[in-house]
Amino acid sequence: MEDLTIQFVNWDKEENVESHRTEGLDGESLVVRRGQPFKVSLKLGGRGYDPAKHRLFFKILLGNLYVQIPVAFSKQLERPDWAAFFQAESLAFDPQNVSVYLCTPASAPVGIYQLELSILSPYYHRVYKVGSFTLLCNPWLKEDSVYMPLKSHREEYVQNDFGLLYMGTPSNNVARPWSFDQYEADILQICMKLLDVSPQHQKDWKADYLSRGDPVYIGRVVSAMINSQDDQGVLMGRWSGSYSDGVHPTKWTGSGDILKQWAASNFSPVKYGQCWVFAGVMCTVMRVLGIPCRVITNFNSAHDTNANLVIEEYYSVMGEKLPRSNDSIWNFHVWVEGWMRRKDLGMAFDGWQVLDPTPQERSSGIFCCGPASVKAVQDKELRMVYDVPFVYAEMNAEVHTFIVSDNKSFQVDVDTERVGALIYTKAIGTNQPQDITADYKAREAPVPYSMDVPANGPTIMSRSLAFVPEPAAFNRRPRQGLAVSLKFQNVPAAGDDISFVVVVANLENSAKRLRQHVNAQVKEYSNLPGGTIWEDHRVMQVGPLQTLEIAHQIPYETCKVLVGEDLVNLAVVIEDMGSQDRVLAFDEFNIGNPEILIEVPNAQEVVLEKEHQAQLTFKNPFRMAIGGVLTIVGGGLLENKINIRVHLNPGETMQKTITFRPKMAGIKMLHASLALSNTPIVVRGFQTIRVKPM
Repeated sequence: MEDLTIQFVNWDKEENVESHRTEGLDGESLVVRRGQPFKVSLKLGGRGYDPAKHRLFFKILLGNLYVQIPVAFSKQLERPDWAAFFQAESLAFDPQNVSVYLCTPASAPVGIYQLELSILSPYYHRVYKVGSFTLLCNPWLKEDSVYMPLKSHREEYVQNDFGLLYMGTPSNNVARPWSFDQYEADILQICMKLLDVSPQHQKDWKADYLSRGDPVYIGRVVSAMINSQDDQGVLMGRWSGSYSDGVHPTKWTGSGDILKQWAASNFSPVKYGQCWVFAGVMCTVMRVLGIPCRVITNFNSAHDTNANLVIEEYYSVMGEKLPRSNDSIWNFHVWVEGWMRRKDLGMAFDGWQVLDPTPQERSSGIFCCGPASVKAVQDKELRMVYDVPFVYAEMNAEVHTFIVSDNKSFQVDVDTERVGALIYTKAIGTNQPQDITADYKAREAPVPYSMDVPANGPTIMSRSLAFVPEPAAFNRRPRQGLAVSLKFQNVPAAGDDISFVVVVANLENSAKRLRQHVNAQVKEYSNLPGGTIWEDHRVMQVGPLQTLEIAHQIPYETCKVLVGEDLVNLAVVIEDMGSQDRVLAFDEFNIGNPEILIEVPNAQEVVLEKEHQAQLTFKNPFRMAIGGVLTIVGGGLLENKINIRVHLNPGETMQKTITFRPKMAGIKMLHASLALSNTPIVVRGFQTIRVKPM
């Protein structure tokens, strides 16, 4: 008979995918997790395998790096480095059909590996190119540095393909649905290509490959590659101006379209992103690579440019916010956390690490941020890598407010609680937010801190959504016998006038003659105050120990200039005409958009591979006709997006019924978005659906 040959190689995908928990990850080759054996079955020709005459070797290549390992006869007792061993039963049963298990280290580099098999006998040496496999991190394995012990956490932070990104203000935050899309076709390959396109790989491919076993290194590479500030990154940021040559950031619904567009354009940046878009895409890439990841929102997030933990804000005597400081506070900023061990810092700083891909500041010369240990931020370990001082300032800076008169600044308030007022992420297994403020906030009052090196990290921020202010949130400290606050008469909502009241309390036993200046400004995403859209000035009298409530209304015709995520900065300055002392009250809000209602009849009976229906309802609340494209997406529910053109007159109701056939079991999200024409306003709605196996 002829010499031993390899006739066929079976990757045993179904068995390997199930045991390695890579179901749904659409790779061109087998997708497995490091540190865990996977099976390869061989059909041999000729006389069959004879251990006295034949030796088998595997060569495993990552680029031009490789390791060569012999196939042993039994599994080693201790977890191996690189190893291969026969399945004893298959060898004894049929020497021409044998199974081999390949083992990779728990610290092996993430990447796409090529596999070769050599047959060595006293008479010949044959080499066969077996194919390739994709190796990911393994949060299920204790030895892996991304190990996450709880099943519910792994399901949420690795396997879940949808999330909620929180926006708005601390008093009224809004959950925006986001599709991570890690199970869509080509997404795995694009995420692996992202590592290869990085400057680190292009500059020194060997060092890059050898470093990919460390999630700290991977996190920094991915953080830099999500933005295109200094590389061929995925997204270009824009916070104001025209978006006509791209997609307005408010109109993205998930990561899949962005990553596919980037790959299809030969890695030209996709236009445009803002903080929640950068964070959503980064979360996708991290979960694909096997690193547990979640999206974080910091409400009232500070950008402290000089690292003194103080943010200065200035107002004119007319209540107009002035662009006089390089520091800023954004209503919210969105980043991600990755879960990993910090061998470089010590086990006390293991766990969640801040990674921020929004491009503003350089970190060690690169536009990225982190990983900054959340524990280090909480403990004020401000000299720890990476970017801990910058992240610390984002939720611990003081706010000093000034009124400017005759080119002189008069400090009127110091607020130690406004910045980092609330930090949210999606709770495990529910659509509710989880308050993680205590994980970040310092255990003692923050103190000013200066460093010999700059505090690197990204400029933060985004815009606000619907806002229902609580009167207490507007109270300012009494000054010279006056207390001033703002309270709203209604929820600022699309299609309505905005009604609010200025409350002035005279705390003294003498009457006062007052001037009131109220100013409403559009606030750009860059946080620079824009033009005044409405103002009111009047003189009033307040008696001893009297409280006045002055009602105001900003008409809808004025507010309709607001689009997308635009904010309004509302401020009032009350001047005591006798003493010329001034008191300031202010806050920010935006016009809340309505929602699309999604209902699934018999939602408890949704089963894999069977047709089901969903009903979508939306009533036009605007005082004008609207039109646009209604897009429905659903990872694991819909094969393709559904696009429906919609036109609605004022007060008219839209009702649509769609059919879906689930392809994946588990909790999935159906997400509808109506992008209105000629404006970046997007109306949204979502519904989560539990799909049962057949």
